[in-house]
Amino acid sequence: MSETTIQRADERRLYRVDDAVHLLSLSRSVIYELIRRAGRLLSVKQGRTRLIPASAISAYEALLVQEASGA
Repeated sequence: MSETTIQRADERRLYRVDDAVHLLSLSRSVIYELIRRAGRLLSVKQGRTRLIPASAISAYEALLVQEASGA
């Protein structure tokens, strides 16, 4: 098994809010604000747990870069 295959197997697809706090360097309240009001961060619920797809985190990062560049 190649290293690339191992890395892909280890990558998480869904993150808890606390994980997103660390990944994006934002507070919990800001994360929830982005989810609830602004609709800028996609999330899903699994039972009582709010999960954020890795793709949503990447999309939010891309949005920030786009806004910063004035596009």
